[in-house]
Amino acid sequence: MKKIILFALLATSFLTTHAQNRTGELKHVVLFTFKASSSAKEVDNVAHTFAKLYGKVPQVKNMQWGINMSPEHLDQGFTHCFTLTFNSEKDLAAYQKHSSAYCISICIKTSYG
Repeated sequence: MKKIILFALLATSFLTTHAQNRTGELKHVVLFTFKASSSAKEVDNVAHTFAKLYGKVPQVKNMQWGINMSPEHLDQGFTHCFTLTFNSEKDLAAYQKHSSAYCISICIKTSYG
């Protein structure tokens, strides 16, 4: 049960991608991968817990997420993708330091890492 590996959140610095579009919004991509031994319930719990950051962290302007459905199988083991939208790099930095985001990352690392 406690053998879920969260590639994202354990090494956020190289697992996130930032892209700023023409409107000035900043996109932050977080990818998750899990061990094969992880139950569907555990995976679902992690995904939904992370998704709950939207609404709790005021700097998150929008969030979209889903699971890999690529027929090309180029996912390199990543099964879940979250795209968070921010107004600025300052908002992204505030989100990364926000107590809800921090607590969720620590909880996931402690419980499943």
